[in-house]
Amino acid sequence: MRLTIKQWIQVLLSLGVATWIFWFLYKDISFSELSDVIQETSLAWLGLSILVSIFGFWLRAWRWSLLIDAGEHQKTSSLRTFWALMVGYLANLIVPRAGEVARCGVLKKTEGIDMGRLIGTVLMERTIDLLFMLFSIFLAFFIERRLFTSLFSELVSVETVIEKLSNALPIFIGGLVITIIFVRFISKKYKHKNFFKKLRHFIRNLVQGVSSLCKVKNQFGFWASSIAIWVSYYLTMYAVALAIPATASLSPSAVLMVMVMGSIGMTAPVQGGIGTFHALVAFILIRYGLSEDQGKIFAAIIHGSQVLTIIALGMVALAIFFKITAKQKPKTS
Repeated sequence: MRLTIKQWIQVLLSLGVATWIFWFLYKDISFSELSDVIQETSLAWLGLSILVSIFGFWLRAWRWSLLIDAGEHQKTSSLRTFWALMVGYLANLIVPRAGEVARCGVLKKTEGIDMGRLIGTVLMERTIDLLFMLFSIFLAFFIERRLFTSLFSELVSVETVIEKLSNALPIFIGGLVITIIFVRFISKKYKHKNFFKKLRHFIRNLVQGVSSLCKVKNQFGFWASSIAIWVSYYLTMYAVALAIPATASLSPSAVLMVMVMGSIGMTAPVQGGIGTFHALVAFILIRYGLSEDQGKIFAAIIHGSQVLTIIALGMVALAIFFKITAKQKPKTS
């Protein structure tokens, strides 16, 4: 994937922001303090957390293959989707949000599936993940409503949010109407141009991918794996909490809150959630009685172990991808 100068500037800017947040968080923590906590960390629990996270990656790849094969007479290899997914995760560590396109590109070259349809399935997959994240937030709110309410009131002014939304709504509606009119005008005037023919073909495949959920044959498997993916996130977090003495006594509901805050941090447009993940996880752990340093070190250990796992699997996936593309020509869709 080649980047334009503008894209490189965006990448470097996001990396700079992530690096600055990370440095600001950890500038007062000595290496010896971090080393002492790592030495006290249970390698058995930490290893288990990595195994659970890898199982979660596999579930995500298997679920993706269900969407890809929906309404088709083909069978996409779950192993191929797994390696494509890991390349995508690796790409996210370099360029924020590039992983979704990267994994689609890998599968297009190895399986010959149309790019538009693959992107459509990823959009549907991400929509489902967003719904589950919102459900996790709601569950955390229900269980830890006192803490959640106090945090929300400290971080967000409800009146300000409502005022800004009401002011922006007319502009949004007006812009949407103008955009629709402009797109219809351009598409009618230039509908016979080759570019627009390709664009219409891409959009048709995109819609087909988005609508693939209705055509999934194994609906139970799809929804069960969707639940299991988020359970794996939780168990990964819990295993790391048990591995570190300072967090071993955290309650299940506290770990849920940590997972929710970490998930929100991972949505920030920076490489791999660097900095934002650490800040939000440390912030919530302080609320559960941990010191600031203990919260930051916990965030560094769980994030670091996950990043190293992604790098290792991503490099293996890249090697396999190059081997496959070197030995065979991509299939045609």
